[in-house]
Amino acid sequence: MVGCKPVTLDETTINGSIDLAAIRTRIAAQVVGRDRELDLVLAAVAAGRDLILEGPPGTSKSTLLRAITAEWGIPLVLVEGNADLTPSRLVGHHNPSRVLREDYSADNFVDGPLLEAMRVGGFLYVEEFNRAPEDTVDALLTAMAERVITVPRVGTVAARPTFRVVASMNPYDNVGTTRLSTSVHDRMCRLVVDYQDATAEREIVTRRAQPTPPRIVADAVAVTRATRDREDIRQGSSVRGAIDLALVVAQLCTMRGVTVPGGETVAPPRDLPTDYTTAFLDAMMVALSGRIHLDDTAFTTAEGILTEIWQDHFLLGPAAAEPG
Repeated sequence: MVGCKPVTLDETTINGSIDLAAIRTRIAAQVVGRDRELDLVLAAVAAGRDLILEGPPGTSKSTLLRAITAEWGIPLVLVEGNADLTPSRLVGHHNPSRVLREDYSADNFVDGPLLEAMRVGGFLYVEEFNRAPEDTVDALLTAMAERVITVPRVGTVAARPTFRVVASMNPYDNVGTTRLSTSVHDRMCRLVVDYQDATAEREIVTRRAQPTPPRIVADAVAVTRATRDREDIRQGSSVRGAIDLALVVAQLCTMRGVTVPGGETVAPPRDLPTDYTTAFLDAMMVALSGRIHLDDTAFTTAEGILTEIWQDHFLLGPAAAEPG
């Protein structure tokens, strides 16, 4: 964090002898529209709890964790939960070539992300937690419950006090996932994280897509949010789609010599230049078509739905909200 010295998270931090309110204020300056979630995540990890963050992609889950670990000066160890995340990949393995020369020993053991996080006292962040195999989750349960793990031919590894397990899950994705056991839920706090409001998303796009005209930002956020409100879409696009859409539209307008509507007041749809709205439709096909997941009962295509959203926004419905 620019201009701020990280606070090392140790036993005194966990016991509450540092100013968490001041830390929270510094982190809040980096994260848009996540005041409540920041309070709850910060309180949970400061209390020594492990945590499940449940929400769709693009809702600032990893951003929150990166800001917290950066402020506290500890590592964030990221691992992707999937069928390939076996216990040996999570915990670690012996170097095969050295084993052939030296036999098994602690010296030729290569730490996996779990042991790495335990040794350095970092946060182990497991994305798509419910995609990990059950035996891998069991290895995590031992580390969470005991803060100690025993590895054959290596010995016992005790976690530093700052070690935490934070997992994320997407509630809209049930393909290839497994139901977490009650033992997992019993050992972890849980926080549901939803999309930010429109004002926060416009601020995020403004920051990430600089320098993009306010009108493009407002329209990009409006049509992206519309993908989340349709019955024929199982999961709409996150704010990442709005960021890409704003960037692509801006480039298209520059390349085609299109004048972007300006000013603080959004023009009515009938007053928008046709070449601007056409550029927006083209950009939506590139930026959003792969990010929306249709319901099984939908008898259309992603492109067809995006065209309807474009028509509703630019031709039939009211203009976008005021760009801020």
